[in-house]
Amino acid sequence: MIVAGADNHLPMLEKKMYNSWQNHMLLYIKGKEHDRMMLNSIEHEPLVYGTIEVDGVTRPKTYEELTDAEKLQDDYDVKATNIIL
Repeated sequence: MIVAGADNHLPMLEKKMYNSWQNHMLLYIKGKEHDRMMLNSIEHEPLVYGTIEVDGVTRPKTYEELTDAEKLQDDYDVKATNIIL
């Protein structure tokens, strides 16, 4: 359902209108900066942090340990998720 006169709001998801909602969301995201990175995380999956071994102990990487490209993808994964939510 779209509120009349509220052109700055995304449509809410309703079961009977999923295809329309999906198209609106994809078009909205395509209008954003770095749209391809956000669409990549929607169409595939968000970045999964790898692991790192430190002193013989394997642990998940922290954000600070990601490469610049991974940080950028993670940032846009979060933006895409926030748009959908």
